[in-house]
Amino acid sequence: MRCVSWLLLGTCLLVLGPAVQGAPGQCPSLCHCHGDLQHVICDNVGLKKIPRVSEVTRLLNLQRNNLGSIPTGAFGESKGLISLHMQHCQLREIGSQAFKGLKKLIYLYLSNNEINSIKPGAFEDLTELTYLYLDGNQISDLAKGIFSPMINLFILQLNDNKLRELRPGTFAGASDLRWLHMSGNELTTLQPGSLDDVENLAILHLERNKLSTYPIVAMSKLRVVEELTLGKNPMRTIPDFAFQSFGRYMEKLYLDNMGLEKFSDGAFTGVTAVKSLHLDNNRLKFLPKSLEFGTLTNLTLSSNPWSCTCQLAPLRRWMDSSRNRPDAVCASPPQQKGKQVRDSAAFSGCKVKSKRAKKGTRH
Repeated sequence: MRCVSWLLLGTCLLVLGPAVQGAPGQCPSLCHCHGDLQHVICDNVGLKKIPRVSEVTRLLNLQRNNLGSIPTGAFGESKGLISLHMQHCQLREIGSQAFKGLKKLIYLYLSNNEINSIKPGAFEDLTELTYLYLDGNQISDLAKGIFSPMINLFILQLNDNKLRELRPGTFAGASDLRWLHMSGNELTTLQPGSLDDVENLAILHLERNKLSTYPIVAMSKLRVVEELTLGKNPMRTIPDFAFQSFGRYMEKLYLDNMGLEKFSDGAFTGVTAVKSLHLDNNRLKFLPKSLEFGTLTNLTLSSNPWSCTCQLAPLRRWMDSSRNRPDAVCASPPQQKGKQVRDSAAFSGCKVKSKRAKKGTRH
């Protein structure tokens, strides 16, 4: 709750009273200061270097200045900072010890820069950091242990970079990480062990990458994933037991726009809590036997060539008993082509197989 409290405090202080201009030793030139220097706002004021601010400063906003780099020791006198905003600053590199001394920092915003290199030790001293935003940069590689000082890291934003692979040890030390966003990169593989250090992830976003096979070994150590997005990756199949390690927690699964052709029958083994499943814009004809419909409240199926045979009968029965009757058009057999699954008569003769029948009758 402390993070939310600081965010609210920052919002409140920003609207209190007129901006105060001060001498360089107080409020930096060109900047606006609030709350007795607790908030220093230098947004889009033409700065070429990072200004020195008082130890009492809690929030420093440097957005939209052409800073280029972060020299070592740039924040040596800013040890009280809790929130640092450096979006759109044309930063190209994060050097070693760039944030040295910021042991109280909780929020670090580095989005929408040109960062292509993060040197070893760049995040030294950031032991309290909870939110790190690196989205919209040019990062293609992450060194082993680069996040290791961040023992309190909760959210990591790496969307829209140029990451090509994840290797073991990338997230070493960041064991409290819960939200990991890596959409819009160039990931072709997640190496086995690459997610072992963050087994408590609750949200994992991987859409808009280049994953052609489901990274089942890398995902097998994850335990409590609640939301997984894989849309717009060129995967053709989802294997057996794909989600088993976290299936009893997973509530939202996005597998849309992938060119997905089939699920192995056991793909959804262990998935017992899914509420929202998105399968639209693929090449699916059937759904796997392991998919249970009981908990589903939101299902998208449009733009798939569904085969309206008895294999889809469980879907039709769910539609008949649910308020959710998603758009799903039959592509085969020929007499059903063009009809909605929910309206097709193809399932009238399909028998319901009881669990008891599958197991055999005891005497």
